[in-house]
Amino acid sequence: MVKRLFLILMICLGVGQLSAQIRGVVTDAETGDPIPYLNIYYEGKGVGAVTNLDGEYSISYHEGWNELTFSMVGYSTQVLKVSSKTRTLNVKMKADLVLDEVVVKPKKEKYSRKNNPAVIMMEKVINAKKANDLSVNDYYHYNKYQKITFSLNDITTDSLRESNLFKKYPFFRDQVEVCEVTGKNILPISVDETVSEKLYRKNPHDEKTIIKGLNSSGVNELFNTGDMLTTVLKDVFQDINIYQDRFRFLQYPFDSPVSKAGIGFYKYYIMDTVYVDRDQCFHLSFVPNNSQDFGFTGHLYILADSTFRVKKCVMNLPKKSDINFVDHMIIEQKFGELPSGEWVLEEDDMLCELSYLKKLLGSFQVRRTTRYSDFGFEEIPARIFKKKGDEIKDINAMMRDDSFWKEYRPTELTKSEGKMDSFVENLSKIKGFKYIIFVAKAFIENFVETGVKGRPSKVDIGPINTMISSNYIDGLRLRASAQTTANLHPHLFFRGYYAYGFKDEKSKYKGEVEYSFNKKEYLPREYPINSLTASYSYDNMLPSDKFMGTDKDNVFTSFKVTSVDQYNYERTASLKYELERETGLKTTVMLKYANYEPCGELFYRTMAGENSLQQALASGELTGNRWVQSPYNVHDFSVAEATVALRYAPGETFINTKQRRLPVNLDAPVFTLQHTVGFKGILGADYAFNLSEVSLYKRFWLSSWGNVDACLKGGIQWNKVPFPLLIMPAANLSYIIQDQTFNLINNMEFLNDRYASLDLSWNMQGKLFNRIPLLKKLKWREFIGVKCLWGTLTDKNNPLLPQNANDPTLMMFPGHYDAEGVYHSSSYVMDPKKPYVEISAGIHNIFKLLHVEYVRRLNYNELPTASKWGIRFMIRTVF
Repeated sequence: MVKRLFLILMICLGVGQLSAQIRGVVTDAETGDPIPYLNIYYEGKGVGAVTNLDGEYSISYHEGWNELTFSMVGYSTQVLKVSSKTRTLNVKMKADLVLDEVVVKPKKEKYSRKNNPAVIMMEKVINAKKANDLSVNDYYHYNKYQKITFSLNDITTDSLRESNLFKKYPFFRDQVEVCEVTGKNILPISVDETVSEKLYRKNPHDEKTIIKGLNSSGVNELFNTGDMLTTVLKDVFQDINIYQDRFRFLQYPFDSPVSKAGIGFYKYYIMDTVYVDRDQCFHLSFVPNNSQDFGFTGHLYILADSTFRVKKCVMNLPKKSDINFVDHMIIEQKFGELPSGEWVLEEDDMLCELSYLKKLLGSFQVRRTTRYSDFGFEEIPARIFKKKGDEIKDINAMMRDDSFWKEYRPTELTKSEGKMDSFVENLSKIKGFKYIIFVAKAFIENFVETGVKGRPSKVDIGPINTMISSNYIDGLRLRASAQTTANLHPHLFFRGYYAYGFKDEKSKYKGEVEYSFNKKEYLPREYPINSLTASYSYDNMLPSDKFMGTDKDNVFTSFKVTSVDQYNYERTASLKYELERETGLKTTVMLKYANYEPCGELFYRTMAGENSLQQALASGELTGNRWVQSPYNVHDFSVAEATVALRYAPGETFINTKQRRLPVNLDAPVFTLQHTVGFKGILGADYAFNLSEVSLYKRFWLSSWGNVDACLKGGIQWNKVPFPLLIMPAANLSYIIQDQTFNLINNMEFLNDRYASLDLSWNMQGKLFNRIPLLKKLKWREFIGVKCLWGTLTDKNNPLLPQNANDPTLMMFPGHYDAEGVYHSSSYVMDPKKPYVEISAGIHNIFKLLHVEYVRRLNYNELPTASKWGIRFMIRTVF
């Protein structure tokens, strides 16, 4: 997302920031103490603010809105005049006089929930939630319209008048408009509209969402993976249902103010009795107990009758919240009664102002407008629920005409939103703009397109970050890679690379052809996948490369923390079928043939061969440099295998890049089950084997204490096999952190045929650092983790046991000979009663970008291969 914002800056350079803001401090007139959580608002306008812990506030001035209200329980409400010239307005609040009792604001508020009328009222609201739940009906359906607009924000009048950008390209100035909510100048650069119908059946329970219409325009059209922006925005700014106990927003769970958990998380205050759309309501305000916790401040307007229904809800993020990038945010929801008596959400508006390195990159605005209509409760035909998937896209959804949008669009597009297509067209006409886009695409997408205007790219060149790298075998390695797109063929895709190593002077290559049974828009891995892929490759590989989440030739991960010299030349041919279901279930079936030839310092020698070698040494038949380059070594071996894998990830969301999928919603649980069978004798394969593996990933939220990510894995190699077919730990030998890998285990350091691993990481979201003034200001967040590996090697696969000393199947563990010819193994058998453990303590959110960890190995430190500690890092941006 940060990369996307950086691109937008490059396109619209020269836009500044300034707007009319009224600021001030609110204090107690008697004590002079600042008053936190006091409400400031324009009466009847739905726009307001709340003072922070220091009594400070900031609110935009709106032309024609000339009265600001300052209100809080225990103080007399003040209504003060403001104008366009008002910049600072400090207010002293007087305590209320109630009969003969003087209500005095203490220096630190003593809030009590016991016998608190606001809490009593909220408990009644919560108890009445079920009466407002549509799921009590046998059926219901409704239409939903949603518009998400992404804009450059806070454009100054001086910029409009003096900026070279606006002078040279007037269409930028024409695209600027005033946001009626904030009063700031904005420049919309993308707008996405969706019309959908929600269908519900109680028994048997089922829910469907039918996408009727999709309309997207703006700068994301300049990128073939431009839907990334829309996908991320929809996941980050998800719809909120305040009647849920907890909802997900900004990729974090928030306790709803209308929930039992909310009673303990928020403080509630009865403000006043007001009218909202001619309905008399109790006005309540709420704030988190701790302003730095992930919660909202806001207002609830509750019908002043026996139903205790929420008529209106306004929510903001506290100014001192520990959430990144968000400067200001307001969510406003309105509820209404249907003719049938049901109480439903009718309007849901969200506006968020974002910034990162504001002086350099500027400010951005995301605005989401949602309307619900055409509610019905009649029986829905059963055939509709027989359709596959929870979300069904109408075949004509992306081809709707003006008449469709006129019918379903409840509000008109703004002038700038309506001419977005012409804005993008004018952008593309700027001299040199194609070079900016070329560089931006290479930077953001890691690929270079070969298409030109009017002729979209049929072949993309990349990944760029794999073109130059190095390793022990290749020395300097140069690589050229490319892949075709749906513009060449919507079903048939080709990709591959050619690489050359200047040290071993060998060519390496890989070619793939994939046939997608589903028509694709650009990439073959667009959801859902239903494809058949054939692949052939020849390259040098580390045994641990298969655990890396990135390309093995990524220049950044090619730097290793230790010397790595044990490689294979691998020649591989495979045929893979993948099928994804809308339920989140993915099935993979793969047939594979592979030949492994050791290189570098790796060699293969069976225990029978080792016995023959020792006899030759004793008899003097073998002399000289005889230990590694021995006639008793196995030159290579082959395997032929079939794999069936199941992966279930309900609720998973992700974005497609040109290189791989990236998960967006990490809250989704992920279950995997895989079994591989090796067939001896087929295509000359040398071994028969069976390998089973299972894994489970889940994220657990601990309220204000952050989240714990847990990953549990286990596996069994059932047959007698040489060490290359045993189970090796998921070792990460680079400085870059990779998920679900061990940082301080060396390549093939432990070899097992039974294993279980546990990876726990706790992101505490600054819960401790926020209590340290300097760290609180830096917004650093603490992180701790632990990784454990339990492993065992059964007797049949242990070459170190006397009974296996002359075995023709088992091989010597990998290792090195010293100058005197003494062999030192670099792989070991684990003690089944002694799990390997490494712990880490880290800081992330450094500059809102960098994550750094100190990693410590707790045991097996007596091994000569052990690295006791290390520093690892990664680039990570989170809210």
